[in-house]
Amino acid sequence: MLNRFRTGYVGKVSPVHLFWGSFDLAVTRFSGRSAPLHPGGVPALPDEVTREAYSHEVSSAGFWPGGGGTDFPAFYSYAYPAPNGFSDAQPSPKETYFDQNLREFLLPYDAVRRSGDSEATLTSFLDSTYNAAADLGGWDRDALECPLGEPRRPRPLNTGNTRPRHHRSD
Repeated sequence: MLNRFRTGYVGKVSPVHLFWGSFDLAVTRFSGRSAPLHPGGVPALPDEVTREAYSHEVSSAGFWPGGGGTDFPAFYSYAYPAPNGFSDAQPSPKETYFDQNLREFLLPYDAVRRSGDSEATLTSFLDSTYNAAADLGGWDRDALECPLGEPRRPRPLNTGNTRPRHHRSD
C-alpha cells in the first residue's frame, strides 16, 4: 500500500524504506521548499542527521510495530514543519487521532485489520493526512501530484502541454 501511495506523486518522494534508528516502515513526500532548521533532540538520533533529514518540508507516513511512543502497532503520518492547524485536522477514518506527545496522526493497526476493507481504510488515512499537510502547508499540489499508478510500472507519458490532473479524495 505504501508503494502504491508513492506512485501518486511526481515531486521528490522517498522509496518505501525502514527508517533509521527504529523499525518503522516509511514513505516521505517532499514539497520542494526548504524547511526551518529542525531543533533536534530526537532520541537516539544525532542532531546533524535530524537536521539533514528535515532540511525540506515533508509529509511522511508509515507503519510502526509499537514500542517507544505507542504500546500498539499503528500507521502514522506527520508533517515537518507541521503547518498551522495540522493537529486539528480531521482525517479519516474515524479511528485516526492526533497524538500530542508524538506530534503525529495515528491509526491503530487493529482498526485497519478489523475494518472489513483494510485497503480502503489505509488509503483513506494516507490520503487524508497527506491532504491536511499539503493543503494547510500551501503545497503546489497541481505540480506535485498525479493519478495513482502501479508500483514499478512507468506511467504513460503525457504528450500534451498540460499535466494530468490529480485525484483528490478529500
